[in-house]
Amino acid sequence: MDIDVVIHNGTLVTLDDRARIIDNGWIGIHEDVIRAIGATAAESPPPTAKIAIDAKGGIVMPGLVNTHTHLPMTLFRGLADDLPLKDWLEGHIFPAEARFVNPETVRWGTLLACAELLLSGTTCCCGGYFHEDAVARAVAETGMRALLAQGVIDFPAPGVPDPEKNIDHARNYAQRWKGCNRLITPSIFCHSPYTCSDGTLKAAKATADDLGLIFQIHVAETRFERDQSIKEKGLSPVARLDRLGILDQRTLMAHCVWVDDADIATINHRGCAVAHCPESNMKLASGIAPVTGMRSAGVTVSLGTDGCASNNNLDMFGEMGTAAKLHKVATFDPTALNATRVLKMATIDGARAIGLADRTGSLEIGKQADIIVLDPRHPHLTPMYHPESHIVYAAGGGDVRHVLVSGRLVVKDRQLLTIDIEAVIDRVNAIARNIRSSL
Repeated sequence: MDIDVVIHNGTLVTLDDRARIIDNGWIGIHEDVIRAIGATAAESPPPTAKIAIDAKGGIVMPGLVNTHTHLPMTLFRGLADDLPLKDWLEGHIFPAEARFVNPETVRWGTLLACAELLLSGTTCCCGGYFHEDAVARAVAETGMRALLAQGVIDFPAPGVPDPEKNIDHARNYAQRWKGCNRLITPSIFCHSPYTCSDGTLKAAKATADDLGLIFQIHVAETRFERDQSIKEKGLSPVARLDRLGILDQRTLMAHCVWVDDADIATINHRGCAVAHCPESNMKLASGIAPVTGMRSAGVTVSLGTDGCASNNNLDMFGEMGTAAKLHKVATFDPTALNATRVLKMATIDGARAIGLADRTGSLEIGKQADIIVLDPRHPHLTPMYHPESHIVYAAGGGDVRHVLVSGRLVVKDRQLLTIDIEAVIDRVNAIARNIRSSL
């Protein structure tokens, strides 16, 4: 068997269909694919390879999958905190984007986001923004896997000053990137039902369907959005989208905080997936999404951080811990959303939600080698009885030691290998100084 990379001497948390945890396990990688997984025995040590990574007794697991973020919004981290979503968005974020978002700033904000994601163990992300060509090029530089969408909105937007051309712009972007890079998958993202007309929603979804792409949209994030939809359309946001033919197995709905049982039944019936963003929802006081109800109904629920302007960090380990504890206190049930379920939301269910479960999200022979190694030699990670609960309740992004994406080592000993992170930080700080002085 040809093996290029061996990872050994670790506890393998596979997240496969059998939820196997393999003590003192090893993984063999050839080119970009996992070719072997097993337990190490004295009589059958792992094969030799060009690159051998000693996990040093740590956890070896699939890279995390962040299913909802807006990468360039690292530029606005902490710009407008402690505000309701409507005031935050319309009074601060939209105006800042109009003045400061261009291909150059988008590139540097994206590089910073990818550095933060990779260093904290996220190997695949999903989201959307404007100037998405610049986003995709920057992500490709970092070696990260991503599903990236051009944003669509019925207002003048960065890169699309004429809203009449928003669908054409999205289609052109998606056609350029479809099949262009093996780690980048294009998508189309309508901002929300309240910022897009019926015609825009249908046209955007039809374009995504024509190209066989995931369609993304923020849905029912706030009570105001739900109440406004019922008042103006006579339908909840979910019911409106369903009537328009927007909902199906290639629709990813972000947030879904203000949904009722009828909405959940519709989401499940149509086969949509949901990206749950608990920290953003908490920070904007939007509410608590009924995740336990959605999961009980059979909906695929994944986990996302949202952008740095409404969360302030992209650490999926923190998001997992928040999600698990939030739903326990919301339901007064300590067994609600246990560690294993949350871990699946951040890995294999995330991959499933964005149509990439055949490639990533678990450690299985034949899948792409998107793998992270956690360093166990810390007081807060000692001792370890149950690896899955350890990951959710004790570990953090700073515990990630090595990261591989598609078999390529992109983080080694906590050092990012693909881009100059110091140069990125300096450039983003310079952009931030300009934003600060102009406000």
